[in-house]
Amino acid sequence: MTTTTKPATPVATTRSRRPRAGALALRQGRLEITQFLRSRESVVFTMGFPIIMILIFASIFHGTIGGEVKVTQYFITGMIATGLMTVSFQNLGIWIPVERDRGMLKRYRGTPMPKWVWFAGKVIMVVVIGIAETALLLAFAVALFDLDLPGTAGKWLTFGWVAVLGVTACTLSGIAISSLARSARSGSAVVTPVSLVLQFISGVFFVFTELPTWMQQVATLFPLKWMCQGLRSVFLPESFGAQEPGGSFELGRVAMVLALWCVIGLVLCLTTFRWTTKRDG
Repeated sequence: MTTTTKPATPVATTRSRRPRAGALALRQGRLEITQFLRSRESVVFTMGFPIIMILIFASIFHGTIGGEVKVTQYFITGMIATGLMTVSFQNLGIWIPVERDRGMLKRYRGTPMPKWVWFAGKVIMVVVIGIAETALLLAFAVALFDLDLPGTAGKWLTFGWVAVLGVTACTLSGIAISSLARSARSGSAVVTPVSLVLQFISGVFFVFTELPTWMQQVATLFPLKWMCQGLRSVFLPESFGAQEPGGSFELGRVAMVLALWCVIGLVLCLTTFRWTTKRDG
């Protein structure tokens, strides 16, 4: 009697592969961008505010500043800086309390996803929207107001590092200040006044050197003033630096202050950020 043995059925072994860190961050970044674009009010305000403001300035003010710089050429620097601050500091400071109040952050913390991926997604969203907003503003200003773009690689390089340091400082500060809001409704009340005051004292809406001395001194404590000053070195002639409070554009000090605010913002994020509201414990 012969016994036939059936061949053993091979067991399919599937090895689950975890996505790489970069892929996780990009996936979270796409999600954050999608969520941002779905909020029409945020898109219109963030992308349109700098354009609307430069339109207003061009309609009200005419002539030159210091006898050599067009009004739009001067104020475009403030509009770029305030646009970058809006998409980073203001948007994050307002929307993170909403996510915290709705329990989204609490649920995220309970997943196996590394916590840093959530922060990376926010950073990617800020960078992408900030680049799009700045490009749109520059295209608009060139087309309608004959804006003179930087003509050398060195100035574009300065534009790059000022924008990177400024956005980093504002992003970290936005995440940090979000912890001050006790609820979703209070986020705007906490962040918007701070943002407006900084814009008024930092040379966004007025020629910085025409502001009262005490306002100038207060503005030097915060990154927006230094972002505007660094961008003026990019879009204005070198000779205009003599009209700055320090007698030059002081790019070394610009880099130092913005880098210091990156450190301050990071420390505040690490020590104050909350995933849940106080009522959740």
